[in-house]
Amino acid sequence: MNATFIAILVLTVLVVVILIKTAVIVPQKSEFIIERLGKYSRTLGAGFHLLIPFLDRVSYKYVLKEEVFDIPSQTCITKDNVTVEVDGLIYLQVVDSKSSAYGINDYRMAASQLAQTTLRSCIGRIDLDKTFEERETINGQVVESIDQAAQAWGVKVLRYEVKDILPPESVKNAMEAQMTAEREKRAEIARSEGQRQSTINRAEGDRQDAILRSEGEKQRRINEAEGQAQEILAIAQATAEGLNTIAKQLQMPGGPGAANLRVAEQYVNEFGKLAKASNTLIIPGNVADIADMVTTAMTAFQKIETKPVTSA
Repeated sequence: MNATFIAILVLTVLVVVILIKTAVIVPQKSEFIIERLGKYSRTLGAGFHLLIPFLDRVSYKYVLKEEVFDIPSQTCITKDNVTVEVDGLIYLQVVDSKSSAYGINDYRMAASQLAQTTLRSCIGRIDLDKTFEERETINGQVVESIDQAAQAWGVKVLRYEVKDILPPESVKNAMEAQMTAEREKRAEIARSEGQRQSTINRAEGDRQDAILRSEGEKQRRINEAEGQAQEILAIAQATAEGLNTIAKQLQMPGGPGAANLRVAEQYVNEFGKLAKASNTLIIPGNVADIADMVTTAMTAFQKIETKPVTSA
């Protein structure tokens, strides 16, 4: 019984070992490199596979998903001889497991070292001020350089990103002072432009105001002149009509007598106003002046009567 149990136990262990050596399950997005007696045999994709026990073995396992790893910080010297610390991230993907297994010993380390040397070369060709502006250019140059070499490794370089560019403290202080001066310069320019525009606006406003005032004054004078002309014309027409009426009335019976009476009344009224306006009483030297004045006026009327009357 003991011998039989031991035999069964040994057989069971042997079967388990054979199954372990034979059955292989490859996860999704992974590939296994199989060697037979130390020589490349085949590449296994995702799924269940059976190997020949003791002859085949899984030598390499690769994940085909995109990988990202950090590029350590390194010291670079710019074109204008400024030392900066630069680090970044690189994104890779294995596209050929066989080339990755036999083309290079460690593609991650190789990509990292090549990224560092390429980055130093790119930084050395530009000034410090340009390093912050041309990150995209630097990233593209690093990717292009690594990707050309990585083709033999069965690896595709997807992208590279510069994380930080750290200049020395003294340079940072100088850059901050420069940025402060530049901001003050832009602010001063903006203020001067504002003052200039304000002056222009005020001058334009004054010009428009003067133009409007002169136009208004011109229109006012035109209106006044037209009004005065209309007034003179109306007075002349009224005077002509009045004179015409007087002339007609003088030709009627009793007209001259009425005219004598009217002239006498006007003389007396005007003389009375003169007496009221002065503290001194004025008496004509010749009371017959009234009669003389009336006689003179009537003589003028008689001359008018001898002329034909025309209507206005």
